[in-house]
Amino acid sequence: MAVAGKVASPIASQIRQYAMETDQNTDDLQRRVLQSTLDEIATRQEDATDCCVICLESISEACEAIPCQHRNFDYLCLLSWLEQSPKCPLCKAVISQVRHGLDEPIAKTYTVAEPASEPRAPQIERRRLALPPHFRRRHSQLRPYPRQPRYGTTSSSPSDEIAKRRDVYRHNRYSKHVGSNRLSRYRELTPAAFCSDSDLVSRARMWIRRELRVFSFLNPDADQTEPRPEVNSQRDAVDRRRANNAEFLLEYIIAILKSVDIMGSAGQAEEMISDFLGRDNTRLFLHELRAWLRSPYTKLADWDRAVQYDVSAPSSPRAESGGVGSSRQDQRQPKNVGARPITTTPRST
Repeated sequence: MAVAGKVASPIASQIRQYAMETDQNTDDLQRRVLQSTLDEIATRQEDATDCCVICLESISEACEAIPCQHRNFDYLCLLSWLEQSPKCPLCKAVISQVRHGLDEPIAKTYTVAEPASEPRAPQIERRRLALPPHFRRRHSQLRPYPRQPRYGTTSSSPSDEIAKRRDVYRHNRYSKHVGSNRLSRYRELTPAAFCSDSDLVSRARMWIRRELRVFSFLNPDADQTEPRPEVNSQRDAVDRRRANNAEFLLEYIIAILKSVDIMGSAGQAEEMISDFLGRDNTRLFLHELRAWLRSPYTKLADWDRAVQYDVSAPSSPRAESGGVGSSRQDQRQPKNVGARPITTTPRST
């Protein structure tokens, strides 16, 4: 299968390699998806000078990080970033303020909140000591209600977030469904919406980029000490080039979302993505992506706080030695081989 386009980049080479490896009988839909992926990457390279380094979308609202004065971010993307880390994505300097509205006569300034330096418990204790003595005695006799941790609460760091998302896949947990109504502000999705709603595409990119970090074979920051099984050297080289480039898979998934229903009965999206993530991981990945996109949230931290899982139901952790969903007969062999066969890593052959 030939994929047209002139893009001199590792991602483009990766797409062409995948196209050549794909069965010649691949249907027209996957051909169109691959071509759309290549076209999107070519367009992004042309617009690279005005590209937000966080979401890789064109910058819709320019801003400036203070004091380092970097301007390579979209304003909303930088605010989302600062919720997780106070450091500049480029130089790692601590950002104290963000200037935005740079095209206006007077630019606006957003002050970044300083991280809390004291734990919550001492603050509660100080408030209790400020009460009159008789109220203090009564307060000390009351039995506090136990705080039930809810799965999916805000993480203290990006690595904690990834660990929690990885646990979702390890235990094969699906987030609870939320109906579409005026109160919930959840909505249904169609491929047409992805083609016409740029905000929806940006939200999809934001979520997919973080979610792909769950899979160690796509995450360069993953623990490199994990043992890897023996594989054929030639096949390992091909798969490593593909697996290490999460950006290709991101663009590939976006192209799929613009072409087919994310959870359509024909299972086309699942079929095309399972080549990379495995059948079970893909099914859960698409379910969670749909839950995020249907939600009214624009920040991952807000969604993390709101999403709910039934942790009381018994879950079956996937076998460490048998690969992702190896106990299922329908687990399709992913194209990425050579990674450790755990929950977030496809099986080796």
